[in-house]
Amino acid sequence: MKSRANALARIAQWMGLGATVGVACGVASAIFLLLLEQATKFRESHEYVVYTLPIAGLVLGAIYERWGKPIKGGNNLVLDTIHENSPQIPFRMAPMVLVGTVLTHVFGGSAGREGTAVQMGASLADEIAHRLRVKSDMRRRLLAAGIAGGFGSVFGTPIAGMLFGMEVVSVGRIEYDALLPCLVAALVGDVVTRALGVVHTSYPHIAETPLTPLVFGKLCIMGVAMALATAAFVELTHGLKRTLETKIARLPVRMFFGGLGLVAMWKLLGTSDYLGLGVPMIVRSFTDPHLPWFAFAAKLVFTAVTLSAGFLGGEVTPLFFVGATLGSILARALGLPLELGAGVGLAAVFGAAANTPVALSIMAVELLGIAILPHVVLVVALAYLLTGHRSIYPAQRLYRLKHGGLLHRPIALRDYRESPAEDHAPR
Repeated sequence: MKSRANALARIAQWMGLGATVGVACGVASAIFLLLLEQATKFRESHEYVVYTLPIAGLVLGAIYERWGKPIKGGNNLVLDTIHENSPQIPFRMAPMVLVGTVLTHVFGGSAGREGTAVQMGASLADEIAHRLRVKSDMRRRLLAAGIAGGFGSVFGTPIAGMLFGMEVVSVGRIEYDALLPCLVAALVGDVVTRALGVVHTSYPHIAETPLTPLVFGKLCIMGVAMALATAAFVELTHGLKRTLETKIARLPVRMFFGGLGLVAMWKLLGTSDYLGLGVPMIVRSFTDPHLPWFAFAAKLVFTAVTLSAGFLGGEVTPLFFVGATLGSILARALGLPLELGAGVGLAAVFGAAANTPVALSIMAVELLGIAILPHVVLVVALAYLLTGHRSIYPAQRLYRLKHGGLLHRPIALRDYRESPAEDHAPR
């Protein structure tokens, strides 16, 4: 009887703390999304501000360099904190990434929303954890709940948010001990964000397509293509960041030259389609048979330059753009419905890049309807496996190799390729 009472008390604690984190995440996401909407409208009606992106990078870089060093790791700082029980994530992370991301979009940088939402959610959750003086295992759950609440509320996909918070922490293991806090935080966060007036992007629901052997084969081709696009983005972003940090020591100068590069590409292509989030092009990919064949590659490069130079923002929406446009173009070539190609591509590239195939498969269902199953699961799973042990989050811990076998010990993906083979041989 006593053990049952203890279990009920623990469940009540998880739900109460998860709801508290969810409210904080929902309010933060609502403020962020409403500001982001205004920033995008301002840039679109005053495109001349894009010319000032290098100067904005110089100023923002000086501010980040002076006051942003404790939060430099971004999402990787959050993941390291979960695994290592590190000191509290600075509370300043929430307002700094919010303002920094909004300004990135004002001046035309190509970045997303997820990174900001996750970092705000985690820093708010850690503030709650430290103020309430919870134990380390509960703190870990609340950090995962902060990720879930941020992700679920910023996209309006609470079940995907729950799964993302449990899945993104490690590769080869889902954090089921954080299930209830993640679920409650994501659900509450989504309700709060919508209640504060946020309207999320509406995507078309996918019509049912029979999974014949021929369609199966075509989807496999798409899975391979999505893996190649994912690997290209991860390698380009990380490689360019290392090169810039090696060649240009000062962050403001890196951001200045990154801004110059973005302005040059913007003028070369003669379109603003690849600035900011790129949501209009994502929506077009479901219905437009005349998308430029290079759209996915252009957005990939714009985003890699933006993030590697030091501008703030996430990867999700730009990778939705890359996957949706590539999927639409491939569907056109393979004789598949455009909306099906765009839908599975939208989920596959980010699912592979973040090593979260389950969360992104469910996200596709929440956004596009149940008819996208099982097609999206097949494409996302293939992209995830074929991308190898790469990630946009190098701090993810690898517990199980994708090609089979548990490791002797978990290892951060950033260290996986650099460590001797015997250190991470499967057992």
